[in-house]
Amino acid sequence: MRSPQAFTSPDLSDERPMLNLMGYVDCSEVNGPGRRAVVWLQGCVRACPGCFNPASWSTAPNQILSVEELVARILGDPLNQGVTFSGGEPFLQALALTQVAKRVKAQGLNVMSFTGFTLDQLKGPQAPPGSESLLAQLDLLVDGPYVESLAIHSPTSLVSSRNQQVHRLNPRLSLSLDWASDQVEVHILKDGQRIITGYRGEVLHKIGASSL
Repeated sequence: MRSPQAFTSPDLSDERPMLNLMGYVDCSEVNGPGRRAVVWLQGCVRACPGCFNPASWSTAPNQILSVEELVARILGDPLNQGVTFSGGEPFLQALALTQVAKRVKAQGLNVMSFTGFTLDQLKGPQAPPGSESLLAQLDLLVDGPYVESLAIHSPTSLVSSRNQQVHRLNPRLSLSLDWASDQVEVHILKDGQRIITGYRGEVLHKIGASSL
């Protein structure tokens, strides 16, 4: 894995940071508690064996959105109760995601993120730029890289491998932590694209859908 200093692209971290997305869905129930908008960020340097989203590794521009555009999309579906940042590695775009988190929380949504870093790493001196600010906005964090040899195959597990942990960063959050990481959803978008999300979703990729 490259050093954290190499994580941030100058084009995505200026005064008006843009976001590089791999995908997006509304109203997911397998990526955190309740119904959630899910934002998959493009770019990761870990290349974990067994990764569900290897297409997310590249840091090349994919779907470029402004903070305002992403916030409008999240708030545009009144059924979204929260938002989950996934990837890719969300903390490589922490500066822009901090702004997104602040704006959706102001409208009553809770915010959660997955990360391949540990919480201690994100609090340390080698954390990607903006990590501390993003952590301050999160209600929930699932930390740690996916380790294939420690994989969990259970419909009741909140994490995908045994090294990962769920951190309730907001003690006032009253949501029940009861989502299932071992279930699969299929979302059909307006343009006919099918997005499959949830653990083992890559198995269904062969039917012609995007697996996230």
